[in-house]
Amino acid sequence: MRTNVPGGLVVVALDADGRRLAEARLGHGEHPDVVLAAAGWLADSPVFATVRDGGTLEVAYRVRPLDGIRPRAERVSRDPGVGDDEVGEPYQRIAAYAVVTSERGVLLTQFNSQTHVAGDWGLPGGGLDDGETPVDGVHREVWEETGQRIELGDLVTVQSQHWVGRAPSGALEDFHAVRIVYAATCPEPTEVVIHDVGGTTSDARWVPADRIGDYRLSSSWRRLAALHDLAGHGTP
Repeated sequence: MRTNVPGGLVVVALDADGRRLAEARLGHGEHPDVVLAAAGWLADSPVFATVRDGGTLEVAYRVRPLDGIRPRAERVSRDPGVGDDEVGEPYQRIAAYAVVTSERGVLLTQFNSQTHVAGDWGLPGGGLDDGETPVDGVHREVWEETGQRIELGDLVTVQSQHWVGRAPSGALEDFHAVRIVYAATCPEPTEVVIHDVGGTTSDARWVPADRIGDYRLSSSWRRLAALHDLAGHGTP
């Protein structure tokens, strides 16, 4: 399996006082909620994400004992035109993003033709570099894609999405996307500047919270209700 985080990702269970209860490695295609449930814990909310000595990324969740039906893994989807018998190369990509709000609105970025969702919009962020923490990664990505300096808030959610599809290069991939999403504010918003020339961002804009629905969000971000919830809080 290829991964952009060679040390992999470990999910950690914490009690209400921050004590460590259990941990488990997140395998290819797995969801943190399902991994924690297999150990008998229900994930309430993510607390932090950091990198251990040695390069392993850990994501910690506040949990409580599981009492009921365990969460199930979602069905692995396939892009149109990919047959059920086709096998892609496993690739796990861990990335960090931010829901950035300011007096100008919410910060959105548009994907270009280097991606399979060209023209769609999403949140600023991207894949972590080797040994990079999610906090450092999201600051770097927001600056590269939009030219904004931000202040991070809480860790909002961790998305896990698994599908088989073709990369823009045409290679067939068994793709596992893990997205670590923070809330953030921009105290001094400016006109956007895309510094990452040659990257995957074609445009970036401050969008009023009540106009987000006018933009075609990629499927992964349409599923994030927190995007609208946080944007609705208005000026930080």
